[in-house]
Amino acid sequence: MFEALNEINTRPEPFEFYTASDLWTDEHTSKQMLAFHLNENIDVASRNTEFIDRSVEWICSRFNVGAGTKIADFGCGPGLYATRLARRRADVTGIDFSSRSIQYAQKVAAAEGLSIHYANQNYLAFETDDRFDLVLMIMCDFCALSPAQRKSMLSKFCTILKPGGSVLLDVYSMKAFEQRDETARYEANLLNGFWSSKKYYGFLNTFKYDRENVVLDKYTLIEAARTRTVYNWLQYFSPEALEGELAECGFLTEELLSDVAGSPFDPEADQFAVIAGKL
Repeated sequence: MFEALNEINTRPEPFEFYTASDLWTDEHTSKQMLAFHLNENIDVASRNTEFIDRSVEWICSRFNVGAGTKIADFGCGPGLYATRLARRRADVTGIDFSSRSIQYAQKVAAAEGLSIHYANQNYLAFETDDRFDLVLMIMCDFCALSPAQRKSMLSKFCTILKPGGSVLLDVYSMKAFEQRDETARYEANLLNGFWSSKKYYGFLNTFKYDRENVVLDKYTLIEAARTRTVYNWLQYFSPEALEGELAECGFLTEELLSDVAGSPFDPEADQFAVIAGKL
């Protein structure tokens, strides 16, 4: 028992483990995540419907989206952005890990007669010969990636963008990092049964890495038949740090914003967005 508890409370190295599939491809948790996506009133998995509508309006205006505009939506979920952009006659490709979310998105597209290409795969492995006017990575997906993964993604973006193309992504700010604290929590059926349909005991250890500006929520989930650990990493950024990563991969930061709906940049906000152009 001591050894097990010691392992549960052990702090790994930043981004030492990558367990995204446990969240997005597991039969039970993917169902929970889709329900969060489709709840119009909350900002979990996706943002609320009012924000998404406002965001799409701004994106279409800012990037002159119309017939033939080619857009890649990385981490598209159930197509909440992709569907709206396709209604504006954009040529949209959506990429997502979750087969459940992709199947939902495909059904919506078929019902509305929208021609959207959906790729059900880890976007880290996505390859295409298509070239895009705009790449989206929304809901702070970029923050869940390790430094090496982020560099790989930005290099991929640079490759698939047309000359003069743009990236729009959002991240958690250093202000949000300051508000995070290290904690330890234990609970039966942690998060109200989110992790399994069967009874389980859950440990949540939150570790903060001040030098790297990283936070880990480490979930240890103990069921009768198995024990598993899920690592939810989040990188927090200053504008300078994000601009540096973008520049290293061939991008020039064109504009900082508070969100992907075009709100003016606020240094006190928990998140910020960036528009970066391919050099």
